[in-house]
Amino acid sequence: MYDYFRRLARTGAAYQAGEALAKLVAVALLPVYTRHLTRGDYGTADLLLTLVILVSIVIRLGLVEAFIRFYYVDADPERRDQITRAATGTVLLATTVAAAVGAALAGPLSEAILGFRDVTLWLITVLGLWSYTNLEMTYAVLRVDERAGTFLRASLINVGLTIGLSVYLVVFAGDGARGLLAGNFAASTVVVLGLMWMLRDRIGRPHRIPRVHLPELLRFGLPTVPAEVSVFALNIVDRAYLYRVESPGTAGLYSLAVKLSAVVIFITRAFQYAWPPLAYSITDDAQARRFYALVATYYVLFAGLIVAAVALLGRWAVRLLAAPTYFGAHRALPWVALGWALYGLFLVLVVMAGRAKVTTRNFPAALAGLAVNAGLLVALVPPLGIAGAGVALCGAYVVMLAVMYVLSRHLFEVSFEWGRLAHLVVAIGGITVAGELLLPTTGAAGFFERAAVLSAIPLALLATGFFGPAERARMRQLLQRPTAAR
Repeated sequence: MYDYFRRLARTGAAYQAGEALAKLVAVALLPVYTRHLTRGDYGTADLLLTLVILVSIVIRLGLVEAFIRFYYVDADPERRDQITRAATGTVLLATTVAAAVGAALAGPLSEAILGFRDVTLWLITVLGLWSYTNLEMTYAVLRVDERAGTFLRASLINVGLTIGLSVYLVVFAGDGARGLLAGNFAASTVVVLGLMWMLRDRIGRPHRIPRVHLPELLRFGLPTVPAEVSVFALNIVDRAYLYRVESPGTAGLYSLAVKLSAVVIFITRAFQYAWPPLAYSITDDAQARRFYALVATYYVLFAGLIVAAVALLGRWAVRLLAAPTYFGAHRALPWVALGWALYGLFLVLVVMAGRAKVTTRNFPAALAGLAVNAGLLVALVPPLGIAGAGVALCGAYVVMLAVMYVLSRHLFEVSFEWGRLAHLVVAIGGITVAGELLLPTTGAAGFFERAAVLSAIPLALLATGFFGPAERARMRQLLQRPTAAR
């Protein structure tokens, strides 16, 4: 079982190393960006970046998810090549058509989304839609091949180009939101074209798409699209609501809270990339059930500790990394971090349904979450501001998790460790809330007192018997290895 965890950690780290570096550098550059971008510019750029991801989910037709699921049905190389060409060729065709339509309607679409006409900004966004979607598809090919080294190199090149172009265009050229978007999307375009050339023998041609496996891919993938759209809409509805109902500046503050939740987002994205291929590759159902339960427990443990750190120490991160006009972002920070952590648990349930080749249960759960999010935004943002948007996000994910569990638990039954999960929620949540309510919120003393409370959480879990004998023995082995090496 520990071999599976090592594989999950190794592939997750490799697939997200580039993004981790990107988020680290992006956070490090916040003092620069927040002094060269108005809050409105920052909110505009973030809204369009998020919109690209949302539309990408629609035009890739669920084929990335279907490709990963059906690639492991059998080990026949010819069949796998046909599935790869069918998925990649269809996505390439769909994105090219969508980009052409989006470019032709650049003026009206920019005015409808942003409230003002900016053809250049919209054309940059259209380029981003094409490059991001095809990059996700080519990354999926590298993931099923477990070519982690190539994935890592491509990610690092993307990060390097993005940083160089974005800093030049924002800081030196003064291009504002246009510069921030152009830096991101131009870099992705270069990388995806390079990967397409490298994988040219496996990438399908739009005019020669193998049709033999395309129907089964679409039958699996298309039902996931409404669900994915609804899930991801949770990440854009709040920003769009704040942007249009409150102000672009308020949306910019909330976007900064999202940016500063980078550690939690990194963990969730790494899990999202590494988890489905590994989960589907386990052929023994009994072993898979046990592993899925343990993954849920350990995910809550590690994600919970990170959320606790963000909640207790987030104020100091905002003061350190952002211009004074952005300090208010800390109010939404803990809630955004918790929302992203809850999304990781939703992925566990999605894979349970996917293992049974059932994707129709995702949409009702996602739709319920989206409806709750919309209602809570209207109710909570006026009195609580951006913190209300964060609370709405968390409430939506709680409802979505509950509905998805009820709908999917009989498809592939997993005996989750409910007692240990409750133990984690009470211990981590209780200590974090107590620290937040009782300890100072400013100064060096407040920082160190909160850091001490954070470091006490693992000790409290150990003292209250959360870890079993086998886990304690494993921890002792890990601690003794460095000593033995010396």
